[in-house]
Amino acid sequence: MRKTIIFISMALISWGAFAQHDHSQMTNNKKGQPFVTIEHSKSASAIIDNYMALKDALVNEDSKNAANFGKELLSNLSKFDASGLVNLRKNDVTKTIKEASQQAKNIADNSGDIAKQREQFEFLTMGIKDLIVISGSDRTLYQAYCPMYNNNNNNKGGAWLSTSKEINNPYFGSKMLKCGSVQQEISVK
Repeated sequence: MRKTIIFISMALISWGAFAQHDHSQMTNNKKGQPFVTIEHSKSASAIIDNYMALKDALVNEDSKNAANFGKELLSNLSKFDASGLVNLRKNDVTKTIKEASQQAKNIADNSGDIAKQREQFEFLTMGIKDLIVISGSDRTLYQAYCPMYNNNNNNKGGAWLSTSKEINNPYFGSKMLKCGSVQQEISVK
């Protein structure tokens, strides 16, 4: 009975969070793929640059460089200026920055353990995407998805952001470099 109550409570909480998520910016392109249109902004440019360098280090199976880019990303996240955002968005960004900073730190602290870095990268991606959707970007980005990643966890797969539609999988590197597909385009107005 207790498990049922916990399950129902978690389902209601998840549904409530989903129901409050703003899908007003989301539409479908000509191929039926969803895309989001965001504001043009350079406020997250350094963060996006660091994220992309980190992703490329994971693609290249370079744990040491991934750790270095994690440190740089942590530094740039701490410098992000949310003062131009409305209060509600500032709160969202502050929470997102805090969580992304922890994941970037975990990546930086795990040089030599690419499996742990990739695990943190999965969560980091969600935070960076949220930050970009709220604050804007100076470039079009693509969210790619690999259904094979994290198969021990109910086949949930893993997503990442890229500046190109070309698939270079940061979760498997050379083992399955081209595994995945573009799920969403994040276009700049």
